[in-house]
Amino acid sequence: MYKIIGTDGRPYGPVSVEEMRRWIAENRVNAQTPVQMEGSQEWKPLGSFSEFASGLKAVPPPIAPPPSAVASRASNKIPAGVCGILLGSLGIHKFILGYTGAGLVMLLVTILTCGIAGVVTHIIGLIEGIIYLCKSDEEFVRTYVDGRKEWF
Repeated sequence: MYKIIGTDGRPYGPVSVEEMRRWIAENRVNAQTPVQMEGSQEWKPLGSFSEFASGLKAVPPPIAPPPSAVASRASNKIPAGVCGILLGSLGIHKFILGYTGAGLVMLLVTILTCGIAGVVTHIIGLIEGIIYLCKSDEEFVRTYVDGRKEWF
């Protein structure tokens, strides 16, 4: 018989060998699940028990990057948002995010129309700057860094 610590941090058990194998098959426990053998005071990872090692699968790496990695990838969010609001007609916010083509379109439309169409490109930049600043870092990275969404 065994006791385990669940993902909620609470102990469960006693659990029989058969039930533990069923939980392994159902992916309810993994090789890192803390287990205590009956009569022992020591907690060990489930993968250290030879009777269960054959049924355990390798634990996949975490999917989400750590928050510090997300924050560093979203470091252009504030400069791009502020430049979009203040200098939207020049497309500088697009250049900050690495969207050279979109930045050139906004800049050239403003310059080639002697600023007349700059009103439209400034409104676009204003809207995009507000959108950038209203998104969470994770959503900004997912949409504009990983997803490479150039417009709105």
